[in-house]
Amino acid sequence: MLSQILAVTVLNMRSIRQRLGSSSVAVLGVVGVVIVFVAVLSIAEGFQAAMKGAGDPDLVVVLRAGSDTEMTSGFYLEHVNAIAEAPGVAHDGREALASPELLVIASMPLRRSGIDASVPLRGVLPVAFKVHDRLKIVAGRNFTPGRSEIIVGRAALRQYSGLDLGSTVRAGQNEWQVVGIFEDNHSVSEGEIWCDARVAQPVYHRNNSYQSVNVRLASRDRFNTLKDALTTDPRLTVIVMHQSDYYAEQSQAVQGVVRNVGFVIAGLMGVGAIFTAVNTMYTAVASRTREIATLRALGFGGVPVVVSVLTEAAVLSAIGGVLGGAIAWAAFDGFQTSTMNFQSFSQVSFGFAVTPWLLGEGLSYAVALGLLGAVLPATRAARLPIVVALREP
Repeated sequence: MLSQILAVTVLNMRSIRQRLGSSSVAVLGVVGVVIVFVAVLSIAEGFQAAMKGAGDPDLVVVLRAGSDTEMTSGFYLEHVNAIAEAPGVAHDGREALASPELLVIASMPLRRSGIDASVPLRGVLPVAFKVHDRLKIVAGRNFTPGRSEIIVGRAALRQYSGLDLGSTVRAGQNEWQVVGIFEDNHSVSEGEIWCDARVAQPVYHRNNSYQSVNVRLASRDRFNTLKDALTTDPRLTVIVMHQSDYYAEQSQAVQGVVRNVGFVIAGLMGVGAIFTAVNTMYTAVASRTREIATLRALGFGGVPVVVSVLTEAAVLSAIGGVLGGAIAWAAFDGFQTSTMNFQSFSQVSFGFAVTPWLLGEGLSYAVALGLLGAVLPATRAARLPIVVALREP
């Protein structure tokens, strides 16, 4: 049986050149499906990578219990002080490296379309720049506490108009002057605008409240110490997580939507690819009817014929999968864009990520499409009556 399968399969593969036109159509159909499949899912991969990779392993985010984002959290100053006093918090001299932060949403026009979009406006105190020590001012200067000044992240500068250095923007019934541009190791905070929290609080009617507290750990192994101290403190009702875990959770909603849309689009295109494969393999069987009948008359069974047809379809689909994956990688990997983070209602900048795992998924999907399209033609080839087939022209 194995020798028959090998002989028929080799013979079948050698005849592909005689059917190059129809075979090329099948390959191109799979190429198109894989390009779309990989391109759409690379959006989800890139967004997840941007959110997960944005976290500083030495930073901890403290939110009010029951909150899944900063927007639904809230603390007063007495809560902030209790958090800063907890064991495990790093200190700079006598100052605890615990940064209370106010987060509100401002509306700014996008550069490309001019349509208003949401941009996070984060109010911080001077200690924030010791906690977020990767943040660097790359143009202009830092804002002066007590003044209506803002600094803008690199990604926000690229995405929104009116945020150029030296310009004045209106947000929250207040005029803000852009005095600096900052980078933060390509984290999601580069898509934000920062200002003095004590100036933003009265503008947005927040009194003396904050959304979250970012804490720098004294050492990475002190996380559980800090978490236990905060969650058992009767003055507090909080959840404590690594910053990287917080950002990873923030990516789940967008990732789920994009993946679902990607699978739907790829599924619809896959139906077309299956019909193309069916047509191609029926053409292959029809052109080799007498050849197949002769093999059957010589004693070859139906199973080797079926396997040979399925193998040809798998090989053609694999070629299409490899070509489609290569094109998708060359065209989309690293492509910069932005999207709405539905959990924080703000724009997040990120790059498409065509990962090896995603390329493997595309190749597997391509082969599956080819095999599904070859089942009926392979069955027909195996069941073709020998006498009738030998009379075919």
